[in-house]
This record gives sequence, C-alpha cells and structure tokens, in this order.
Amino acid sequence: MIALIQTVVLALDIYWWLLIASAIFSWLYAFNVVNSRNQFVGTIGNFLFRITEPVLAPVRRFLPDLGGIDISPIVVLLIIFFIRQFLLTTVAPLVI
Repeated sequence: MIALIQTVVLALDIYWWLLIASAIFSWLYAFNVVNSRNQFVGTIGNFLFRITEPVLAPVRRFLPDLGGIDISPIVVLLIIFFIRQFLLTTVAPLVI
C-alpha cells in the first residue's frame, strides 16, 4: 500500500512541474520570447496545453474574472500540495 501512495505522490510531483512549465511557457509565448513558428516550440506548447488544460479549465470556471491574470495554476498547485500532504501525513501513517 505504501508503494501505491509513493507512486501517487510521484505522479503529483511530476504534474506539479508540468504545471509550472506550462505557466512559464505561456509567459514566454505571450511576450514573444520563444519563436512561435518553430515546430519544436509548437510541439512543446501543444503538449503542455493538452496535459494541463483538462485540469485548469474547470478551475477557471469557478474563479472570478481578474482581467488578464490567470490564477488557476496557483489554485491547482495548492490543491496538489494539499493532496500530497494529506497522503504523506494522514494516509501513510495509517498504512504503516
């Protein structure tokens, strides 16, 4: 059972970093730092969008409109942090 908890925590950690990479990439793309016509850059952007958008879109529906600021990645990161801490501090000791 502890192996399952560790695997879920690892998956949450990987998704954490994908969310951060997606946010940074969106800033770089918006400020025209990366070449948007480059196929490799487009592939990375498309991958990050497809992997994070299914989680971010429902969160955006519940958040108020803040103009050009999107805080949905921050909310999702907080949720991931909560789930991770809950697994490590509450569920894991019950299993051991």
